[in-house]
Amino acid sequence: MVERIVIAGASGFIGRYLAARYRPQGAAVSLIGRRGQDASWGDTSAITTVLDGAVLLINMAGKSVNCRYNTTNRAEIMRSRIDTTRELSAAIADCVSPPPLWINSSTATIYRHADDRAMTERTGEIGTGFSVGIATAWENELFADDLPATRRVALRMAIVLGNGSALVPLIRLTRCGLGGAQLDGRWFRAPSRVAAGTFHEFRARGGRQKFSWIHIADVMGIIEFIRAEPQLDGVINASTPNPVDNISMMTTLRRVLGVKFGIPTPRFLLEVGSALIRSETELVLKSRWVVPQRVLDAGYRFEYPDLERALVQIVNERRTLSSEA
Repeated sequence: MVERIVIAGASGFIGRYLAARYRPQGAAVSLIGRRGQDASWGDTSAITTVLDGAVLLINMAGKSVNCRYNTTNRAEIMRSRIDTTRELSAAIADCVSPPPLWINSSTATIYRHADDRAMTERTGEIGTGFSVGIATAWENELFADDLPATRRVALRMAIVLGNGSALVPLIRLTRCGLGGAQLDGRWFRAPSRVAAGTFHEFRARGGRQKFSWIHIADVMGIIEFIRAEPQLDGVINASTPNPVDNISMMTTLRRVLGVKFGIPTPRFLLEVGSALIRSETELVLKSRWVVPQRVLDAGYRFEYPDLERALVQIVNERRTLSSEA
């Protein structure tokens, strides 16, 4: 019997990757999205039909946080996560045969800025600010309803690396000689940004903010591992067991690309550049030190535990695709 896997939010980088990997394995993959999918947001009865009898639901829906945190974008970042998760929960409640496992995207940004120790699922400390508030509300919505037949997991993902991820602009900058460390520093405390929780406080010096990451192949690997381990539910970190700091990240990327030098970028340039490209400095300056203790304790073996091996694979894949184009 062909198993059916449902992916919500499959138009994004991770969702597209998962769909492209599951289909060749013989799974029937159904998609939930805004348009042109097997079911659309707002049509709860259609979503219920798609979910009924499925073996797995993976929800990756949500507006990208790679934007300016103005009032409109903040509201959409929240709405796109809460409303979709709530609708999926309502649809599952109406299923005759609900999916036995629901893996919902979350984020490792939920933890505080950490440059003193690693944040695990058991010992990690929840932070403060806009991004943390989004993540907390998102997870609360996932576990809000009583769905006794469906095991639920909030997958707190670190920065996902792959061909098409946030790594791509870093590769381009590095090849242009701008692949030095991103350096934190003091910046103007705009009252409106402080009130909204979007102002990044200066903490880490000299590019020593931690960079927690995971190769996209291990995102799928962890999902499959969770499927095989019924004791795994609740909150699970999805990150390499070997995070690095920002200096090491950029040094390794330069070495893999064969670039001999990289000009560091101080905060004032990061702030100006982020405003120009409509992004936020928090994405590179917050120290994320996350360890996936639960899957490690359960026996998961990472395909890409070390940064250099992961970067080599991604860069080689990009070169291969470029030569075939």
